[in-house]
Amino acid sequence: MPPAPPAPFRLTAALLLFAAGWLVLGWPWLSGAVTIPWDAKAHWYPHLVFAARAIHGGLGLAWTPNIFAGSPEIADPQSVLFIAPLIAVAALLPRPGLQAMDIAVFAMLFAGGTGVILLFRDRGWHWGGAVIAALAFAFGAAASWRIQHLSQVFSLCWWPIAWWLLGRALDRRSVTYGLATGLVAGLMVLGRDQVAMLIAYLLAATVLVHWLSAERKLRAFAASLPPLIAATLVGLAVVAIPVLMSALWGGESNRVVIDEIGAGRGSLHPGSLLTWAVGNLYGAAGPLVEHWGPPSPTWGDTGLFLARNMGVLYAGALPLLLVLGLVRTGAAFDREIRFVTIALAVMLLYALGWYTPAFRAFWHLPGVDLFRRPADAVFVIGGLFAILAGYGAHRLITGSLATTWRIEALLAAALVTAASGLIVAKGAPASAWMALAIAAGSIAASLLLLGLSRRLPALALVALLALVLTADLRVTNGPSESTALPPSSYASLTPGADDPALALIRRLTIRDGERRDRVELIGLGYEWQNAALSHDLEDVLGFNPVRSAAYANLVGAEDIAALPDQRRFPPAFPSYRSDLANILGLRFIVTRGALSAVDRRAREADFPLAGTAGDICIYENPRALPRVWIAPTAMETPADLASSGFPAGLDPRRTVLLEGPVPRARSAGGTARILAYGHDRVQIEARTTEGGILVLADAWHPWWVARINGREAPIRRAFGLVRAVEVPAGLAEVTFTFEPLQGLVRQIRERLAARGQPQAP
Repeated sequence: MPPAPPAPFRLTAALLLFAAGWLVLGWPWLSGAVTIPWDAKAHWYPHLVFAARAIHGGLGLAWTPNIFAGSPEIADPQSVLFIAPLIAVAALLPRPGLQAMDIAVFAMLFAGGTGVILLFRDRGWHWGGAVIAALAFAFGAAASWRIQHLSQVFSLCWWPIAWWLLGRALDRRSVTYGLATGLVAGLMVLGRDQVAMLIAYLLAATVLVHWLSAERKLRAFAASLPPLIAATLVGLAVVAIPVLMSALWGGESNRVVIDEIGAGRGSLHPGSLLTWAVGNLYGAAGPLVEHWGPPSPTWGDTGLFLARNMGVLYAGALPLLLVLGLVRTGAAFDREIRFVTIALAVMLLYALGWYTPAFRAFWHLPGVDLFRRPADAVFVIGGLFAILAGYGAHRLITGSLATTWRIEALLAAALVTAASGLIVAKGAPASAWMALAIAAGSIAASLLLLGLSRRLPALALVALLALVLTADLRVTNGPSESTALPPSSYASLTPGADDPALALIRRLTIRDGERRDRVELIGLGYEWQNAALSHDLEDVLGFNPVRSAAYANLVGAEDIAALPDQRRFPPAFPSYRSDLANILGLRFIVTRGALSAVDRRAREADFPLAGTAGDICIYENPRALPRVWIAPTAMETPADLASSGFPAGLDPRRTVLLEGPVPRARSAGGTARILAYGHDRVQIEARTTEGGILVLADAWHPWWVARINGREAPIRRAFGLVRAVEVPAGLAEVTFTFEPLQGLVRQIRERLAARGQPQAP
């Protein structure tokens, strides 16, 4: 008997049913009862608050003075400036709250699920299958378990929309759809993460398959050129400047070259594949003490460096059984779904990294060596798995999936048995048995429904499939310690937070014509690391994997500053009592408890206690220098400054360490006063009798431009880190402006010119 044709696609019904499941599964976050934690709030949220404050205050978005003594926000792939949903929130709300950010994230998950539904509609697959695919896409695997990695979540969500538009552009030979494809794909690539890179490869593969599967290949190739050229031009227009900026910033940043072994440490462990059947098998949802999967002390040494929730693949028992049914019957390799099946297998090989020889081949693909975790491919794996499962639901509903579910039940039972054996072998915590019981119950409920599927009308079957999957995902992939915490956990980051420590810092710090006191927030906990961005403080540290290499080497700024022992003191910054601490104007060190827990060299007599708020202590460095001053003399910056430290006896107020030619010495310096201080513009009045070297103790970057009395003057890098210009005698007005577009062009020209110069023998 031939299979029944697909039912007419009910777009409204599909969207309404998906929306109902989305609302149920997303409600804990949408209602504000919980918030997306960890990096989403400790890292991304302060950048969002900064962007909102900059937009509504007219302060400039491109540069932030709030972390690392100044940082190019416009070039930082970890900022929100090119993440469309978040910059839209910043533009709409002057003081966005935690809930507003979460709503933007779940709105993107809804958009991604809608893109999946539209893909199914254009392929003539049943709308019920589209609903199952959309739910599994938005709330399964990494989209759920790694929701705190917002950039990757957004990249994932743009993908099905771009795929749908690309399909229409190719099938209809439409330049309009090509333009839309380029725009959406460009927004995806702006995430500048590994998920976007992998999806870009999949979109390219989609085009290649379109050409190869056509009966008249040359004609198909020629017909696709106009929409593809349109897509390429629009995509390049969207991504070119941000990507170039990030590339140039990356060249000056702390990001070391990632080798194959270093990337391999971020591989997906084969044991993680069992999480397709038992979602919380390894305790990723609960307290850290319950985590026993790879890598963990309970599991044993693996050489991996991964977060505990990075390898969870669970998208529901129903999708698992549907995919098993497709593979076992061979339907997964039918022409209309074969691309998804092959892509899923390739992405799985990629994610497994050093556990298969295939990664050596992947390593030679352009862009792969920019990223350190092949396990990030679990985002793409989750998306492909959801689409494959939805296709299985389409075949089930239309009566064309030839299985009685007995073999699939045995396969699922084998997976559960393997998981139970692993629990015993590793001596896992008792909570693992509860996770196993929940998985067994979900599989049993799904098998019961699948067994009854032939007796049910299509509409009832679709409703029950969606209901069972939603309940399953709510139980296993619902709010957990990995994905949801009380909003009070991050209350200190919200604008205008009523926090006594923040109030005390504001009262103590001075901003006037000379001083702009910097603070260091260290050892206050994970959520405090980027608090300076939220509250317009100026911190010498911050929370960001990408920082100036010179700054990281000289100051000792690490990725994170949550614990006291995460403060590194290199030779150039051996203690808070050091020349560099004073040069940066570090006036207050804010930590929990004794300062000696952070800096063993620090003496209490040198850093009086300025105030306390609960267990938070604020210590003052009375030797901190003002933000601007004029020195009469200079000497060349030692080549080994980072390794040997500052010269003994140096007085930064009189002698400036400069890179390049040393200007003539003067007998006296002068006075400098800040007239105006913005994010991307600083105006200073300088007075001298003989001229001198004006130091602005803000981070140096090649895109800053100085003008003295309206004429451009070269900015010198002083003390290895900050900005300096040589000022003439008399009264001078010095203006520093951050000009990233002009700076980008200038830097590219300089590099091209350097390449054209003959090399020294």
